[in-house]
Amino acid sequence: MSGSDFGMNIILVGFMGTGKSTVSRLLSERLGWECLDTDEVIGRLAGKSIPQIFAEDGETAFRDWESEAVREALSAERRIVATGGGAVLRESNRLQMLERGRVVALTADKASLIRRVTSAAEGTRPLLAGDAEARVSQLLESRRHAYDFAHARVDTTDKSPEEVAEELLRGLPEGWL
Repeated sequence: MSGSDFGMNIILVGFMGTGKSTVSRLLSERLGWECLDTDEVIGRLAGKSIPQIFAEDGETAFRDWESEAVREALSAERRIVATGGGAVLRESNRLQMLERGRVVALTADKASLIRRVTSAAEGTRPLLAGDAEARVSQLLESRRHAYDFAHARVDTTDKSPEEVAEELLRGLPEGWL
């Protein structure tokens, strides 16, 4: 697949804690492209935080906002888009991502993910309420193939965000930079 086969955006997908937000900011700095995080777009569009949306409106309403955020984030080119871990759950989102950019799945081993997401501020990840380790295991299992549609994969387990960004830049199709 050549760079002309899809829009000129880089879309990062992957489970929570794989480094999508951090790597997207680094790529944005390196390429001079706009950086959008769909979680931030959701907050702006909904006028409330993600935990508030989950608590007041439920997960389905959140997924609706998420789809709207994906549409908005991919409405222009030369953007680095970090998606929420569940943005890939809707086929319409996956199709849009494939049509509008180069999709890269960031991965990491389960121990790294648990360490990363449990060190984040409590209450910022509604899907991890309760036993975070058990929830991570359950969500990883249910999403085992959710990121398989991506054009490329980068394992972030033993890499710094800078190393991940460099690897991703090296893997871009010719003519993208």
